[in-house]
Amino acid sequence: MQKRMGEAVARVARKVNDTVENKTDSLDLANCKLMTFPVGIYKAMRSVTEGIHHISLANNELKSLTGRFITTFSQLRELNLAGNYLHRLPEEVTSLLHLRAINLSRNRFRRFPEPLAAVAALETIDLEENEITEVPVEKLASMASLRSLNLRANPVGPEARLLVRPLVPFDLLLSPEEPGPEA
Repeated sequence: MQKRMGEAVARVARKVNDTVENKTDSLDLANCKLMTFPVGIYKAMRSVTEGIHHISLANNELKSLTGRFITTFSQLRELNLAGNYLHRLPEEVTSLLHLRAINLSRNRFRRFPEPLAAVAALETIDLEENEITEVPVEKLASMASLRSLNLRANPVGPEARLLVRPLVPFDLLLSPEEPGPEA
């Protein structure tokens, strides 16, 4: 067990060092068994955080994201958080002025993460395979940059099906309606 944990820590350290040394605009910490975002990474990446535009934390074991994470990586354009245990986002998400795409599929959201509605540049939101039952129809309809909202495999209510063109200028992806019980 300790050997596997040590290997996981070493893998994260290697990926962070690669990003810092090569001054790339991406940080890929997918599949690293992270339960939280390691605090040490903030210090290790201090010199390059402004240049990070893409972060993947997909397929980890994250239960939450901190406001510090969001404010540290304030220049994000893409954030992949698919396959975690998230059920809410910090309010600080609204400060991500350049965020164009966020993948929150395969998490534990029961409600649409409302801070996303205030992210003006957001073009793509993927919330497939969550537990979302209701969506803020009015707020979504006012998101000028939104091009695609994926709500497939969510138990969304019938009001979400009212979000159709020409009312909204984006593609809404929903699972087919379940046929009702026959009379």
